[in-house]
Amino acid sequence: MELTDIIKEENLVLKKSGLLTDNVMHYCPGCTHGVVHKLIAEVIEELGIQDQTIGVSPVGCSVFAYNYIDIDWAEAAHGRAPAVATAINRLHPEKYVFTYQGDGDLASIGCAEIMHACNRGENIVVIFINNAIYGMTGGQMAPTTLLGQVTATTPYGRDAKLNGFPMKITELLAQLDGTCYVTRQSADTPAAVRKTKNAIKKAFQNTRLQKGVSFVEVVGTCNSGWKMTPVDANKWMRDNMFAKYPLGDMKDI
Repeated sequence: MELTDIIKEENLVLKKSGLLTDNVMHYCPGCTHGVVHKLIAEVIEELGIQDQTIGVSPVGCSVFAYNYIDIDWAEAAHGRAPAVATAINRLHPEKYVFTYQGDGDLASIGCAEIMHACNRGENIVVIFINNAIYGMTGGQMAPTTLLGQVTATTPYGRDAKLNGFPMKITELLAQLDGTCYVTRQSADTPAAVRKTKNAIKKAFQNTRLQKGVSFVEVVGTCNSGWKMTPVDANKWMRDNMFAKYPLGDMKDI
């Protein structure tokens, strides 16, 4: 089953509920964001916490997340979602607060924000989409771009001597005492989608237990930025990204 089949399957399930809005998603066909949005909506609905959940969406392709999931949302400046989520959670500790961030937002301009939020052990969920590129602004190199990967700003491929190495931000955050659950998943097959949904649900359940930061990375595709079809993008992700960003739990307290 390919990604298009997964999207159709998830869409059929969620259209039976009222948690997803009727707005047509702006994401490119084959984009991982749409699948993960649907999983978040399913988890929130299944846990019965729609009126208790607050999402924080910063700058990037996911900036319009509030258009699609019918919960309370706050917008944050580029990279500052963990700081906004910290404030919301401290003012409303009874709420389920989560951020939804891309790699350019979280691992680049927001690197300090996420590091310190995790180090403080804020009681929030962070959902991190890693597609190794700046998708919204033209396909530039991101901190997670692989060595040799061609982007708008690395037309000859990322060079370690010039651009540094890909940042494994999730592994770094797993070392901090304030994180209770750190995992890396994907959404390229039905089995992977189920694992990602279980990870997201576990992260939200940890919030109820006041355990600290739960961090869920989802390795995704950007077929528009990568200049590939959705099918080819999925294959390229499996062949290249999973080796650098292996899937699985890194921390579970």
